[in-house]
Amino acid sequence: MNSRVNIDPVKLKAKRMKCEDEHLFFTRAFFKPRMGFKFSVNWHHEYMAWAIDEVIAGRIENLVINVPPGSGKTELLTNLIARGIARNQRSRFLYLSFSQSLVEDVSSTARNIVKSADFQGLWPVKISTNTDAKASWKTTVDGYEAGHVYSASMGGQVTGRRAGTLADAGFTGAIILDDPLKPEDAFSKTARNKANRKILNTVNSRKAKSSTPIILIMQRLHVEDPTNFVMTGNVPGKWHQISIPALIDDDYIDSLPEHIRKKVPRDVERDEKGRQSYWPLKESLQSLLQLEKGGEDKDGATVSRYTFSSQYQQEPKKLGGDLVKAEWFGRYLELPPLKWRAIWADTAQKTKEHNDYSVFLCAGLGHDNRLYIIDVRRGKWEAPELIKEAKAFINKHKESNTKIGKLRYMAIEDKASGTMLIQNISRDTTLPIKAIQRDTDKLTRTMDVVFYVEDGRVMLPVSAPWLLNYVEEIEGLTASMSHEHDDQWDPTIDAINDSLAKKPTVFD
Repeated sequence: MNSRVNIDPVKLKAKRMKCEDEHLFFTRAFFKPRMGFKFSVNWHHEYMAWAIDEVIAGRIENLVINVPPGSGKTELLTNLIARGIARNQRSRFLYLSFSQSLVEDVSSTARNIVKSADFQGLWPVKISTNTDAKASWKTTVDGYEAGHVYSASMGGQVTGRRAGTLADAGFTGAIILDDPLKPEDAFSKTARNKANRKILNTVNSRKAKSSTPIILIMQRLHVEDPTNFVMTGNVPGKWHQISIPALIDDDYIDSLPEHIRKKVPRDVERDEKGRQSYWPLKESLQSLLQLEKGGEDKDGATVSRYTFSSQYQQEPKKLGGDLVKAEWFGRYLELPPLKWRAIWADTAQKTKEHNDYSVFLCAGLGHDNRLYIIDVRRGKWEAPELIKEAKAFINKHKESNTKIGKLRYMAIEDKASGTMLIQNISRDTTLPIKAIQRDTDKLTRTMDVVFYVEDGRVMLPVSAPWLLNYVEEIEGLTASMSHEHDDQWDPTIDAINDSLAKKPTVFD
C-alpha cells in the first residue's frame, strides 16, 4: 500500500522545494527516518549547511571547512550527494577520503537515502542495476545511465571518473574530500606531499568543467596539511574557508556572518579565558578543557596538547626545532620534599663521535604533582665504564638526603647496551631495576607527553652544571627527527610517563 496516497500534494511540493533549496532542511528530513531520532542541530551545522548552499548556488567556487572530530560533517556531506541527485538526476560526485571503509559507508548511505520511500515519494530517481555497489553506483534517465557516485580512498584510482557534467548548467555535482590525510600520517612529509599531489594533479583534473566545485572538509592536522596546501594558492580556483574550533570566545563569535552569529548562545558556561564549548550538548566545556590539558577522547584515544590545538582548535603548531621550548619548563631554586625519586637511563649502542650519548637522569615527583629533574649525567662510555658510571650515579642519589624522597628504582631501556647494563647492575645493587620497552616511535612518544612540559609541570633547577647542554638539546628537537641528539629527552619522556602520566608499573 502506498503510504503517500493521502499526502496533500501542495505540502509535498512545498517539502520538495524546501529540500532542494536548504541543505539543513534536507539533512534533517532524511536523518530521522534513517536513524529513528531527530538530527540535533547546533549553530555550526547551520554554518556548514549555509556554506554548502552557497556552493550549490555558485556563490562559493570551492570550499574548505575545518571542524573538530565528531562534528557531524560526514552526515552533511552524505546528504549533499543525495540532495544533488534530487536536484539533478545527472549529477556526478567523486567522494574521496583516507579511509576506504568511510567512503564506502558514505556512498552506500547516500544510495540508501535515494532508494528510500521518503526520497522516491519526492523524486522518483532510478538507480542502475548494472552499477549498484557500495563504492560506485549510477542513476538512469530514460533508460540510460546518467548520474554517478564514485568513492575511493586517496590512494585509489580515479582515472576515467568525473565530477559534474558538461550538459547542464548550475550545480551538477562536486568533488568531495573528507579527511584526505590520515591523522597518523600528519607528521610524515612524504604522506603529506602525497595527499597534496593527489589533490593538485589527480583530483583537480577530474572536474567535468572548471566550475565544478571541490569541497574539502577536515580537522587540521599539521601546518603543511591539505588545508594549508589549497589555501596558499597551490590548487587553481577561488577558495572559501570556514574554521570551527572546539573552544570559542566572543572574538570568534563576532567574526561569524551575522545570521550565524545570532544562532550562537552566549549565556553558557565559560572558562576563565572567556571560552565556551562550540557544542555544549555534545562536548561539555569541562571535557574539552580536560582534553586541552591532555587526556583521552570518548573513543579512548590519547589527545596531546598538539593534537588538541590542531584537530580541535584548527590551529596546528609549527613543528621542527620547537617541539619543546625551554620557557615551558618551570624552575626551582631549592628542591622541595618529594614523594619519591627514580633514575631513568638511556644507553647508546655505540660510542663513536657521531653516535648518541648514554644518559642517566634522576628526577622525583613533588607533592604538588610536578616532576622535578634533579640531576643529569651524560657521556660516551664503553661497557665496563658504563657499568661503573651507572653504579656511581645510583650511589650518589641512593645515599643522598632521604627527606627529599626515597629512591625507588632505576629504569633502563631493554635494548642493546641497555640489556647488558640491566643484567650487570641487577647483580650488584639492591635498588630495583626496571626494564623499559619502547614500542612506539619517538615523535609519538614526544607528542604524548609534551603538554605536561607546556603546562609547567616539569621543573628544572635554576642552575646546574648539566643544565645548558640539556636545554640546548631540548630546544633543537625536530618533528622530522633530523636533530643531532635526543638522548637526554628519551629518559625525560620515561620520567614523565612514570610520574605525571601515571602509567602503571611493577613498582607502583
